[in-house]
Amino acid sequence: MLIPSPLERFKWFIFKHFERLLVVLLVASLVTIQFVIDYQMAFLSFYYLPVIAAGFILGQRGGVFSALLIVALTVFMQLTIGLDSDAGFTEESLLTMVPWAGFLILTGHTVGRLAGERVRQTESLRAAYIAMVELLSYHLESSERQQRGHSQRVARLSVRVAEEMGLEQREIETLRIAALLHEIGLDDPRLTRIVGDFPGSEGLPAAGSLQSASALLEEYRDYHDWISRDWPADHIPVSPAAKVLAVADAYETLQSPTPNRPAFAPWTALEEIERGGGQTFGTDVVKALRRATAQQTRRAEAVDDGGDDTPRLAVIS
Repeated sequence: MLIPSPLERFKWFIFKHFERLLVVLLVASLVTIQFVIDYQMAFLSFYYLPVIAAGFILGQRGGVFSALLIVALTVFMQLTIGLDSDAGFTEESLLTMVPWAGFLILTGHTVGRLAGERVRQTESLRAAYIAMVELLSYHLESSERQQRGHSQRVARLSVRVAEEMGLEQREIETLRIAALLHEIGLDDPRLTRIVGDFPGSEGLPAAGSLQSASALLEEYRDYHDWISRDWPADHIPVSPAAKVLAVADAYETLQSPTPNRPAFAPWTALEEIERGGGQTFGTDVVKALRRATAQQTRRAEAVDDGGDDTPRLAVIS
């Protein structure tokens, strides 16, 4: 299942609140060094560790900010209490602190810049990888006119609903890939061959998330098994992402015609989904679907209104 373990939740809590935790750590460590360590100047090199961590996680701006914060706190302590000497600046303290402060800021800037370049390269590869999956799913669906573009629409809607529910970005990425492949299946030999031939696929985060997408698709199958046994969707032991995929897939499927029925209008499909809320579909997910579709409708109406106003303004002018 994709329900995170306590360790996973703890790690994501650290990453989510890293900036606040970093500030608390820096202040606490400076106070501790001041009142516990006898030779405070010798421990100034300790601050390279949090600056490197800040640059790696928060980027160039975060690395430089943390270095400037450390320097400002250290200067304040030297002026008010003194580090290894009386309060205020002496020639000896300046000769120690000025080069240290310069190298500390330079370290934060350099590590942050390198980390930023690494993130940009990774995002570029991830975008190329997901584009490949989108093209593959579209190609495999193109033989069936009714299914053409279905997976792309389900993926886009799944992302919007997941964002409305406040899911983590990593969950949303996994959900998007699973939605693109929910009609194909990860065991399709064509997909396996293309993934294996893709350059650098072993080290690519999006390629690694195929494993998570596979687990999500397993949950999606389990979801339908639970529903077929008349279990209420709100109490099925699957992740929220699987429930989002179920709602998005059903909503888009209802809007596609079949030999047995015509296509539903969007509002009729939404009403049909809402009738199954709590039993066939998760209540929270159905509410998020309504918000997501309402927001999309408002955007479409705003575009239409803008298109209507433009000719009139041109005539008046």
